[in-house]
Order: sequence, then structure tokens, then C-alpha cells
Amino acid sequence: MPPAELPPPSLRTTLRRAALGVVAGAVLVTGAVVAVPDDEGEKAPPPPVPGSVSRALAATAAGSPVALADLKALIGDRQRWVDAHPSDARSWAVLGAAYVEWGLRSADAAYYDRAERALKRSLDAGPGEGGDTAARVGLAALANARHDFGAAKKWGEAVRAREPKQWAVYPALIDAYRGLGDDKSVNRAVERFAELRSGVPALVQKARVYMDRGRREDALANAQDAADRATAPAQKAECLYLLGELARKRGEPEEAVAQYGAALRTDRTHHPSLAGRAGALAALGRTDEAQRDYQAALAGLPRPEYMLELGELYESLGQNGNARSQYARLGETLARDAARGVDDALLRGRFEADHGNPAEAVEVLKAEWARSHRGAAVADALGWALYRSGDPGSALEYAARAVDTGGQNASYAYHLGMIQRELGRYGPARRNLEEALRADPRFSPLAGPAARKALDDLAAPPADAR
Repeated sequence: MPPAELPPPSLRTTLRRAALGVVAGAVLVTGAVVAVPDDEGEKAPPPPVPGSVSRALAATAAGSPVALADLKALIGDRQRWVDAHPSDARSWAVLGAAYVEWGLRSADAAYYDRAERALKRSLDAGPGEGGDTAARVGLAALANARHDFGAAKKWGEAVRAREPKQWAVYPALIDAYRGLGDDKSVNRAVERFAELRSGVPALVQKARVYMDRGRREDALANAQDAADRATAPAQKAECLYLLGELARKRGEPEEAVAQYGAALRTDRTHHPSLAGRAGALAALGRTDEAQRDYQAALAGLPRPEYMLELGELYESLGQNGNARSQYARLGETLARDAARGVDDALLRGRFEADHGNPAEAVEVLKAEWARSHRGAAVADALGWALYRSGDPGSALEYAARAVDTGGQNASYAYHLGMIQRELGRYGPARRNLEEALRADPRFSPLAGPAARKALDDLAAPPADAR
């Protein structure tokens, strides 16, 4: 069995994508779970129906996040069921998708191997009444979790080609297209998803896309509407977390702290909100509280991005020993994830560019670009790595692309400004550095002060001026 407690739901709740009504391994019908026949063709008695399992199935049927305890109950229920009925393709699909979600919530990539075995077992057991569709959606979600967006696109588009009205595949496609930097396909998938599954799930997807594009007012309107409509605690917390993320990107850390706090009051174990609040507290100079929240978040959800953020906070405070320890932990985590099939090239490149070997960062990120992972985040990271490795001329194209496609992102503008300054393009450099500080004057405990110093240096008269 998985551990008793897990971090809270993420925006990419994969289980909701694989439990497809009649395609699910257990179908919620008037409050009961209806089982399928076993491999000998006999009618198997329905399994016990804990209230938590019914709630989990109801949440997935609505496209909503599943509560922590309910997800655990569903995993245990399906594990027991497939042990007794190994040819139940649909239950194998639900179990596999649940393992993907458990891996995301626990930041434990070992569950992705379990998920892959369960999902392939579903395909091997036979399609049943659409069971292969559930498995293929689960495999798309698994590929996204491993950051293999090309594979996620392949699995998702195969489902869409056969069943274009199957709403559960569209969130997986949206994530895949975002990772590939295919904005037009993202737009089409979001529009189609909203047609097929309106309400809070569609509002959240729209808010995320608008946030990526820098359309802050549209993102806020959709996220606030989603939060107002959400009823279940897991769903409500996720929407409030999104509002916190939007506030941070607007350079409003006080509002971000309030939204993350509201999410934590709704679900006290919502570790992404703990990490988000930590970043907002750091921006406010409340560094002791920020360290506390980062440590609490990492205790429940040891995501490598949180390790990097805490390490940089330590470094900004002159706590170099703590920073080195955190960076070492990050390196161990990235190596372990890579051994389990997770592509953390983006984060590894970002880390190496600023805290390790920039030449290695270039190599890693060029390989990522060659895999067609060409979203704004990869373009920005590759441009910065090239700059840090001493090649600002090659860096400029990627950094400019990130700013053009990545919305009002302070970090992207800072990187472009620094590259332009190195190339002697002082006017554009000044404008981009000003934009970074205008968008969020405290966007990073290390880069924020560096941006301010670079801008001050550009404003100062030349050293040889008389």
C-alpha cells in the first residue's frame, strides 16, 4: 500500500482523465460500484463500496480533483479487485491512472513504473467496453508526468482520433501541447474541452493558459470564477492555489500569501500552497517564515523545484552551507528521477547554468530542444545557459523567443536584458530590465537584486566620462 498521507492534488490531476464513466474500471451508478466479469466469464460479485471509493469515482466523473484519503481508498480497492480479477482491463486502467496521480502527489517517480505496468496490463487484458481508451488516456498522463510530451501527444491524439467527444483526454493533450510549445493546439484543445466539460475544470484550464500568455485579467477572471464555483475542499484548494500563483506573477506577494493561506485553510496538507507561500514570504523579506514553509512543503512533497528555490533563498541570505546541502539534495533527486524515466532536463539545465556547469546546461537543454520540447520555459533556460557559457550571440534568439511567447514573465525579461547588455544593446537591455522589475520587483532572491544592479549600472555615466 502507498503511505497513509500524500501531498494534495495538483493541477494535472491524472486520475480524472482516466476514469471515463463507462470506460472506468468501476462505474459509479446510483451510488454503487458495478464490477465487470472475471476472466472465466462468470459474473463476479461487486466489491465492497467504501464511501470514499464512491466519492473518488464521483469526483473523477465530474473532472474534479480527488481528495487525498479517497484516492488512497480507491487505490487499495482496485489493487484488491485486480488481484482477484486479473482480466479486468478497466480496473487495471483506473489503478494505473491512480498510480500516476499518487506519484505526482508524493513526488515519488517509483509509482510511475507501477502505473506503466498496470496500464499496459489493461491493454493486454483486452479492450472490453472501452477499457483500452482509459488505458491510453492513462498512458498519455503518465508520459506528461515523465515530461515526455511527444509520447503524451501520441497517446492523446490516438484517443481523440477514435473518440473526439471523449472529454477526459483533452487535459492530457493540453499538457502535452504546452510542453511542446504548440500554442495553437493548446488553444484548440482548451476550446474543445470547454465545450465538452464546462464548469470548474474548464475554467481552471483557461486560467492556466491565460496565465502562460500574460493575459492576467483574463486569467484572474477565470480562476476567481472557478474558486467561487468550487464546492469540494480538494477542488477549492486547487483553485485558491491558482489565485496565489497569479498574484505572485503579478508581483503582489501580500495577495499571494492571503490566497495560499486560504487554500491551506481549506486543505491543510496542500503542500504546493506551502511552497508558494514560502516564495511569497521570501519576496516580502519574511525569510524565517519562508524557510519554515519551504521545509514543511518539502517534508510532504519533495519536488526538485522546491529544493532549488530553497537553495537559492539560503544563498541569498549568505547561508552557503545550507545552500550547498540543498543543491546536493537536488542533484540526488534529479539523478534518481532520471533513473526512473523522468525527464528533468529543464530544471537540471536551470540549476547547472546558475550553480554548476553552464556548458553542461547547454548540452542538456539543446537535447531537450531537439526533442521538440520548445515551450517558453525551455527557450528561456537554453538562452540563459548559452549566455552563462559565454555565447550571448547564440543566446539572444532563444531568450527573445521566450519573452515573445512566455507572457509577462519577470525572469524571462531579466535574462533577455542581461544578454542584450552583454551584446552592447543598451537601450533594449534597459527596457527589458525595467520590464522585469515592473512585472515583479522581487521575482527571485538572487536574480531580483542582480536585475536592479544591472539597471543601475546602465543608468550610470561611463567610467571614462569627464
